[in-house]
Amino acid sequence: MNNALGLVETKGLVGAIEAADAMVKSANVQLIGYEKIGSGLITV
Repeated sequence: MNNALGLVETKGLVGAIEAADAMVKSANVQLIGYEKIGSGLITV
């Protein structure tokens, strides 16, 4: 099985949670973590 890395950058925590929820529900995805970048930006 091949591995891939996907990143989503959002403005605000709610958008990050919604994006992570959609990713986990739609495919065989493992959520590894998130990082607060600053100015309200979050990378999932």
